[in-house]
Amino acid sequence: MDMKKRITLELRSRNPAEIAELVVDNSRSADGEVEGLTDEFTELEFLSMVNVGLSSLAKLPSLPKLRKLELSDNNLSGSLETLSEKCPNLTYLNLSGNKIKELSNVEALQNLKSLQSLDLFNCEITSLEDYRESVFELLPQVTYLDGFDQEDNEAPDSEAEDEDEDGEDGAGPTGDYDDEDDEEEDEDGSEGGEVGLSFQVNRGNQVGNSGFGRQVKPQPAQTQVCVPSHNAPVLNQAENRH
Repeated sequence: MDMKKRITLELRSRNPAEIAELVVDNSRSADGEVEGLTDEFTELEFLSMVNVGLSSLAKLPSLPKLRKLELSDNNLSGSLETLSEKCPNLTYLNLSGNKIKELSNVEALQNLKSLQSLDLFNCEITSLEDYRESVFELLPQVTYLDGFDQEDNEAPDSEAEDEDEDGEDGAGPTGDYDDEDDEEEDEDGSEGGEVGLSFQVNRGNQVGNSGFGRQVKPQPAQTQVCVPSHNAPVLNQAENRH
């Protein structure tokens, strides 16, 4: 599917100014240029054009609110100066898997003053000697290159996502289950106590009526005091029958 048609489908009859995120991965650009995007996408903050056959960004429209741009697995080798003009507020740029070979290819990114994270993984430039040191020196505004800072610390965004996933899959549900178990235990204990007491009283009455209450009846002290007077008539009636 060509890129222009894909963008039309993604709009779903909405106004371009209502779109904050747009993904057209794996669509096709007939001439290697951006197609279907216009200046009307004024609210666009995230744009992904992965593997669409781009070789130039010359026709990229003005996207003043764009923060994240995914351009991996294309054929870009230059024209990156367009980004600072059309997307001046970029903070994240993924150019992995493109034909970027020299430091001069990324020099144009110096004007992206807000750029914090840059990905050049699987580009030929990564094979240059002192590649990371050179890029950090050329682009001092960049904190993370290929997902790591100058001290090889991983970008915090990916760590935060891992922590969120762990929290959702781990501690959160466990705490809920514990609360439910406690409630069930409380209910079981309460019901068990009531059943036990009822059984003891009923069992005590049965035993008392049979004449053996004083031997096995597990009644409280004040109840035991009443047992002899309660059972005496029963014994007398038994003797009268004899």
